[in-house]
Amino acid sequence: MAYTIPNSCVHCGICLPECPTGAIQLDKNQEHWVEPGLCNDCEDRDAKPLCVSSCPDSLPLTLPNKKGRYKAEPRILNTHYLFANGHNNPIASSMVIWETCNLLAKGTVFPWQIDGNGKLYFERQVKQGKGKIEFRLTKNATTKIAKTLSQSNATSIIESMDIRAACVHLIFAAFVTNLERPWEQEFTIDNKQLETHLGLNKRKDLSKAAKLTLIKTLVQQPCKLITKIDWFRQGKIQAFSVPEDRIWHLVAIDNHFQEDADGYKHLVGMTFRIKAGIWAKYFLNKQGYKKYVAYYQYGTLPKFLLTTVMTIWHQHEGTVRMMLWLLFKTKMGRQQRITVPKLMYVAYGEAKVREASVHREKRKRLLRRFESDLEVLNHYHIKPIFDPITYPTKIQPLWARLAVIPDDADEAMEFWINDGCNETSITDAAPPGKWNLLMKARILNFELPPEWDKQLSRWENKKQRKARRQSKTQTTVNLNGEKISAARKRLGISQRKLAQQLDKSQSWVRDIENSRFSAKSGDLSKIMKILHIDSSTNEE
Repeated sequence: MAYTIPNSCVHCGICLPECPTGAIQLDKNQEHWVEPGLCNDCEDRDAKPLCVSSCPDSLPLTLPNKKGRYKAEPRILNTHYLFANGHNNPIASSMVIWETCNLLAKGTVFPWQIDGNGKLYFERQVKQGKGKIEFRLTKNATTKIAKTLSQSNATSIIESMDIRAACVHLIFAAFVTNLERPWEQEFTIDNKQLETHLGLNKRKDLSKAAKLTLIKTLVQQPCKLITKIDWFRQGKIQAFSVPEDRIWHLVAIDNHFQEDADGYKHLVGMTFRIKAGIWAKYFLNKQGYKKYVAYYQYGTLPKFLLTTVMTIWHQHEGTVRMMLWLLFKTKMGRQQRITVPKLMYVAYGEAKVREASVHREKRKRLLRRFESDLEVLNHYHIKPIFDPITYPTKIQPLWARLAVIPDDADEAMEFWINDGCNETSITDAAPPGKWNLLMKARILNFELPPEWDKQLSRWENKKQRKARRQSKTQTTVNLNGEKISAARKRLGISQRKLAQQLDKSQSWVRDIENSRFSAKSGDLSKIMKILHIDSSTNEE
């Protein structure tokens, strides 16, 4: 049962520090009010609530249930509306936004570190240490001066992180793409919009007060993250450093109340005013991109992803983390080969994967969980395509093996007859050493839903057209994987050493030599220079 403060209150402030849950707050008129979603009636006390017992006039009163419908109230107009086409919306997709999304989705699973001053931080190396992005936490989401927290103070914030806050972060990242100078301009969004995008408007089990409190908590969590960036030179854009600043600034929260016939105030809505941090000046700057002094990095946010995350987050956290990670990973190209260990790190954290590698029971549970999470991804039309060489049928999940069964009854009967005549059956148990085999397995790519895949196809076609225009002015080189491998071995250079000189991974060099895909013209030029390959002998 929640309490409320009537109009007869003189606002002396005695009750404010007494509230154990922080439900008593000050509005823009410096008047006290009680947020009903936070007030728990001091349930751990047998006596009166602390606010009532501390008040000289015992003014905090029990808040009666709101009778009738909530009336429409005049509010600040929202800046923009998302998903105008009903399917997707542009979204800021820089490395800062990606890592912030991962951080909010993982919480305690994230590999946090402690610096020399005892403060908690996470550092993301970029381009093999050429650049870095540093994240820290602050306690308050609205103060202008953000003080970073030590390990003891930051632990409680990390433990309270809600994976659904990652969805709110993505909504913010979609809103800022509508602004010309997002590091200076604010945007507004109210609780009704957030309820719609997150699917909370369909939740009949939550009261109005509970929804508002949940939305406020989810909005505040991304605003408690601080970042500091050191970026390397790329092409014509020089190296730069971004000073410590919030990812998102929560400029203000406007609360909307309605009074009933008895004079009781009811909280009926909230409007949030948000501004992007200084990172947007360097990674979401249209004019700076044209002048080669900044980047303008954006992707696409499918509408279904938000509602899907809000639906399955409690039962399938691993699926949600993989889904959010793939949102940014596929922006780099749909044909992204991903190792199974990498996917497990994304879904469960490196610590759990390492534990599973040495404990048999934990390994079995993690395998079942991983295969279940992949099945949920497949159910939502994010279908993994297994590498037939490293991820053969014998170690694939049972649901993937059963997917080849025909739908037609006669064809299915014939399938099972043939399966029973074979030495091995589709339902056979996994072979010994499945875990070790999976640690070397890869997924070739993920087939994506149409509203997601369509936009990625447009971007890839655009990149291909640009590459073709550039190739017309360059000499075509016939340099295949066999020639690269032969030249490397002739010079006695290992794949690892060649990868380091190219600023690539060893697996990238291995795939090039095995002709799994072709290198870009710029990379081919570097390879020819390092391996001393004469271009005149390779021209078509």
